[in-house]
Amino acid sequence: MEMYVHVYTGNGKGKTTAAIGLAMRAFGAGLHVSFIQFVKGRYTSEMKSFEKLGIEFFQGGRPEFIIGKPAKEDIDAALNTLNYARERVSCGKYDLVILDEINIAVYLKLLTENDVIDLVNSRSERTEIVLTGRYATDRIIEMADLVTEMKEIKHYYTKGVQQRVGIEV
Repeated sequence: MEMYVHVYTGNGKGKTTAAIGLAMRAFGAGLHVSFIQFVKGRYTSEMKSFEKLGIEFFQGGRPEFIIGKPAKEDIDAALNTLNYARERVSCGKYDLVILDEINIAVYLKLLTENDVIDLVNSRSERTEIVLTGRYATDRIIEMADLVTEMKEIKHYYTKGVQQRVGIEV
């Protein structure tokens, strides 16, 4: 089976949700999956689902939201997550590795575009990769085999609806 690189980007809701759906499908087909979140460091409901199913899940961000210039701890956390991801994509054990919010890590300058491209190029020939997050760079889009842009048309948060457990988190 040929392995590809997916990018889910754009300002619309659903990038992580699509990646979670792909992880579920792959796991259900007997594939080995690793789901790695950059930047995020707070509880999300998928963590419990993955734990119950036995899908490997790693969350490398800090609990604080990054507002303004990232702290040194944010950069260190992103580099630690990058190293963790590098081992997962190159070891040959995983059929699918999802790098959730890695595009945001580049946008926030926690990682460089070259870090991501080098990571993708280090993958095992048997590993498919998904990169999610807003603001995917032109080079990352060019490198990918499949690119989906989530476009916001309408969203209830504009009416003041907060994140809801099980839907957004």
